Amino acid sequence: MEDTKVTRIAAVADIHVREIDKGKWTDYFKEVSTKADVLLICGDLTDTGDEDEATILAEELRACTIPVVCVLGNHDYEKGRQKLIRQTIQSQNVHVLDGEAITIGNVGFAGIKGFGGGFDNHMLTMFGENAMKAFVQEAVDEALHLERALSKLEADPFVEHKIAVLHYAPIKATVVGEPEAIYPFLGSSRLVEPLIRKGVTACFHGHAHAGTLEGDINGSIKVYNVAKPILVKAGYQCPYYLYELPV
Repeated sequence: MEDTKVTRIAAVADIHVREIDKGKWTDYFKEVSTKADVLLICGDLTDTGDEDEATILAEELRACTIPVVCVLGNHDYEKGRQKLIRQTIQSQNVHVLDGEAITIGNVGFAGIKGFGGGFDNHMLTMFGENAMKAFVQEAVDEALHLERALSKLEADPFVEHKIAVLHYAPIKATVVGEPEAIYPFLGSSRLVEPLIRKGVTACFHGHAHAGTLEGDINGSIKVYNVAKPILVKAGYQCPYYLYELPV
């Protein structure tokens, strides 16, 4: 009997590359390249949102011989240099998505940063001060960006599987382990509807360093919190999660 062919997706988040990290990630990216077909980096690519950190990461990523799909995280926005960080890291092999999509083989990847706002019956609503409305509107806008990116994949006849790449969590289950008081700042259930409506196979995110590795939406869409601290705590020697999709 022939072995079932799969697309192997390696995923990690919150790598927080610093200026002193030159040479630190080369072996990591070489290792991932031997075990996977695609690498996802789900936000917080840099530690303080500095372009010099992005330059170090771009240099380290040259050791990666497989396609890389990234989104930015809140740390990458810290100094308002997110556009420069994206330009620095993006290359022919490294795709930094922000409301966009890319198809690799028969797998489509839609990427956004996402935002907070809380989960389920405890979601913040568009009511009250303008500052609160602006906070909620950011989550609404990110959900719309995700919807648009997934719609592009829906129109691609070659796409058999859709994968969502986020930084913020779409469900509460994968932030459990963090203090409940900060749940509203770790993600938003507003991100769930596009995932369901567009038939996403799986979703990967980070941000919640003390959260939970696995969860699901309605028992059908797998959600993985691949924040590096979670993978390290779970005993991954080379911290990345390997997910296999049938070709």
